[in-house]
Amino acid sequence: MALTKAKIIIIRSNSQETVDVLFNPSEYVLTSGNTYSWQSVPGLQAPIAQFVSGEATTLTMDLFFDTYGTSVDVRTHTSKITKLLDVDRELHVPPMCRFVWGSLDFKGIVEKVTQTFTMFMESGIPVRAKLNVTFRAMQSMVEQYQKVPRESADRTKQKTLKQDEQLWMLAAEEYDDPAHWRAIAEANGIDNPRHLPVGRKLIIPRLE
Repeated sequence: MALTKAKIIIIRSNSQETVDVLFNPSEYVLTSGNTYSWQSVPGLQAPIAQFVSGEATTLTMDLFFDTYGTSVDVRTHTSKITKLLDVDRELHVPPMCRFVWGSLDFKGIVEKVTQTFTMFMESGIPVRAKLNVTFRAMQSMVEQYQKVPRESADRTKQKTLKQDEQLWMLAAEEYDDPAHWRAIAEANGIDNPRHLPVGRKLIIPRLE
């Protein structure tokens, strides 16, 4: 059976680019957590925990690159990873990507890269490197609302858009502040709030 090669799929506005990893990682680490607010109450020995939110999962691994046999500058390969930290000129933010290897399909952004060069040619050109890479999961509000079960009515609402009704009107009605219309737009994946069909069902998210 052929060895499954790990790959990084770079997601841009109108295209995708695949970067093959030269050597599969020997291990990877997934880290998840929650954020709590700890409230001190007079008369109690320990503070009371109040859940605030979940933390984005991180994926960390070491990736190895070796071009000694071809005398090619190893940075021609490592730069494809480090450039994922750069702002994309079309997106105006660093691009999203997916790390895919077997059953692992991790979507997010590259948060941090530490490069260690360990072998050089006589000219000083590096031909062997280790990259410690941290990916951080990233999901839109729409994706998160679709995945999290909502059982109580006070957590989120649904509204049907009426004739001549605008997002700022819904924000004024629900939040007493029309400026919060962007929260509704983001929760529903709306790019142009001026062109919305009558009768569309909209999620009205709870503001934290």
